[in-house]
Amino acid sequence: MKTIFLDLATILAGKSRSSLTADSVLTIGNFDGVHLGHQAMLKQLQQSASEQQLQTMVMIFEPQPREYFAQLKSDPSSAPARLTSQDEKLTLLAKFGIDTVVVAKFDEAFRSLSASEFADILVHHLNVKSLVLGDDFKFGHDRTGDSEFLRNYGLPVTNLHTITDTHAAGVEDSSSLEDKRISSTRIRELLAQGDLNTVSRLLDRDYTITGKVVGGDKIGRTLDFPTANIELNRVRPALHGVYGVDVVILDEAGEVIADAFSSLANDRKVGVAGLRPNSLFGTANIGIRPSVDKPHEWRLEVFFPEFSGNLYDKTLQVRFLHYLHDERKYESLEALKAGIQQDVIDLIEWRRNQDQ
Repeated sequence: MKTIFLDLATILAGKSRSSLTADSVLTIGNFDGVHLGHQAMLKQLQQSASEQQLQTMVMIFEPQPREYFAQLKSDPSSAPARLTSQDEKLTLLAKFGIDTVVVAKFDEAFRSLSASEFADILVHHLNVKSLVLGDDFKFGHDRTGDSEFLRNYGLPVTNLHTITDTHAAGVEDSSSLEDKRISSTRIRELLAQGDLNTVSRLLDRDYTITGKVVGGDKIGRTLDFPTANIELNRVRPALHGVYGVDVVILDEAGEVIADAFSSLANDRKVGVAGLRPNSLFGTANIGIRPSVDKPHEWRLEVFFPEFSGNLYDKTLQVRFLHYLHDERKYESLEALKAGIQQDVIDLIEWRRNQDQ
């Protein structure tokens, strides 16, 4: 997959009419989570490209528009929580066989583009020949552009209607499902409620977060529960609380490294096996750690029972399997230690029950 990081406003300011991509069918959106609704859009994109003998192209935005507007208000945390970081999103799109992803810089100049200026960029710089869009898609300054505008401009547009639970691919028996729209907003709400089963269905995969292990404040070590502090790569996560997880180590290409934990283990402390190959089971806390009194620091910390080894600078993919409870505020470090100990006991018991 080819990735183009593009400052569209800079291109517009120049006089060059050079093309950056092959002739393509384009879809545009945040694609946060790449859920079943997004996947239906990608399938339609591939079908349209095949029929027209063109390549597939997806345009996403960084930052996402609502993140940009939250930054303008000096309140980044007011933006919707991210389901996927930029790198996670690109990895997911690559798995769907997309030819080109354009990562468009969303800034003041870009938001000020007129609908005509934006359409000019699509045609003259990105070689867009047609588009696949949602039926509510808007673009351009003050959202004055839509599918009808593009058709009048001369670009064919295929509109995909809202995808609901009962329309989603892979749902065999929809009689027990509510006919709700599949959206990133809905998935955020479900994650906040700890409803991992429904989230997995709407994503067609278990929810994961991928990040590098970085240095922390080592409070867990002082409590005899040393944790891996994993980069979130987002202002704040979409879920919080205490979870049972399984974790794999990825190489630079994003592939799972076989037997990675075993090779790093000290003193034969190889940990508790996870539920997928080459994984370790862990207990994760994700949130602001109210007992530590650092309310503005969102953290993802994973403790690996019965494992000892150096994980610094390793890239871990954390798969969330079981929600135990929300974050709790303990009155002392002793109470916090006792609470963590009970969480580990409860989650290890859950893990053992999965083998029965």
